[in-house]
Amino acid sequence: MNTTRSKTLDRVLVLEMVRVTEAAAIAASKLTGRGDEKAADAAAVEAMRAALNNLYMDGTVVIGEGERDEAPMLFIGEKVGSAIGKGPKIDIALDPLEGTTICATAGPNSLAVLAIAEEGGLLNAPDVYMDKIACGPGYPEGIIDLDKSPTENVRALAAAKGVEPHEIIACVLDRPRHQKLIAELREVGCGIMLIGDGDVAGVIATTNPDTTIDIYMGAGGAPEGVLAAAALRCVGGQFKGRLLFRNDDERARAAKWGVTDLDKQYDLTELARGDCIFAATGVTDGSLLAGVKRKGHVMTTESVVMRASSGTVRWVKGEHRI
Repeated sequence: MNTTRSKTLDRVLVLEMVRVTEAAAIAASKLTGRGDEKAADAAAVEAMRAALNNLYMDGTVVIGEGERDEAPMLFIGEKVGSAIGKGPKIDIALDPLEGTTICATAGPNSLAVLAIAEEGGLLNAPDVYMDKIACGPGYPEGIIDLDKSPTENVRALAAAKGVEPHEIIACVLDRPRHQKLIAELREVGCGIMLIGDGDVAGVIATTNPDTTIDIYMGAGGAPEGVLAAAALRCVGGQFKGRLLFRNDDERARAAKWGVTDLDKQYDLTELARGDCIFAATGVTDGSLLAGVKRKGHVMTTESVVMRASSGTVRWVKGEHRI
C-alpha cells in the first residue's frame, strides 16, 4: 500500500478507536426501534464525545454533526481529547450514528463510525451532497470515473472482471434523485441493490465478495464520503467523489472550509491522505457487522478497525457488563 506508518497515530492506539465507536453504538442501541431519530443520534453523540475526551490527544473534528451553530456537540472545528494544546494533533471524521432512520426503525446497517488521521490528513468536507462512485480492490487504477456515464462504468468494470454487465451488482441509495441513474443501470442490465440509508456501509460492501456488490453509485452526504474513503484506504478499492451544490449558500460554506475548486473530482488519497485509522461498531445487524445485543446483564458488540499503513483489519467482539 506504500503508506508510511504514522508515529503520531501510534500514540492513539488502534483499539482505543474501537472503544469510542462501541460507546456510541451501545448508547444508540438503547433507542433502536423507538422511532425517535433525534434522541438516538443525541445519545450516540454524547457517548462518543465523552469517550474521545478520555483519549490523550489534541483532536480536531473535521467531519462532524454540522457547523457550530447547528450542532451542540461534535461540530466541525470542535476540539476533543484530554491533551488539547500538548498532545498529538489528530484530525477526526465521525458519524456517531450513521443511519439515524435505520436505528429508529430497527432496520439493517446502522453503524457508529470514526476515522482519524494526522493533522491535515482528512478533507474538511462541508455538509453538502457528494456524487460518489466506488469499487473494491483488484481492478486497474482508474477503472471508474465520475466523468463516465453509469453505463460506461458498469461495462468497464464488467470487462475488467471478465463478466457480462448483467452480472454486475450496483448499490444505490433509494432516493427520488436517483431515478435516472436507476433507469440507466437497469437499461444496461445491471442488478441493483437499493438501500434506504447508510451509504458508508454501502461503499465498504464493495470490498467484501460475500455481499455480491461490485460497485456503489449515486449522491449522498459528503462527510460520509470522507469516512468511506478512509475505510477504502485501509482495505483497498477505488473511490471518486465530487461535491454537489444546490445553492450559493452551500458554495459559500465550502469556501469557508477551504474548498477552492468546486468542480474537482476527488480521488481516494485526496479525501484521506497518509496513514489513517477507520473504526466502526454495528448498532443494528447488517452486511458488515452484527448489531448490539443485550443478553441479561451483558451487552455484546461487533466492531471492525482498520489501518492504512499496515493494511490490517481487526474484527473485535466485545462483552460489556451492565
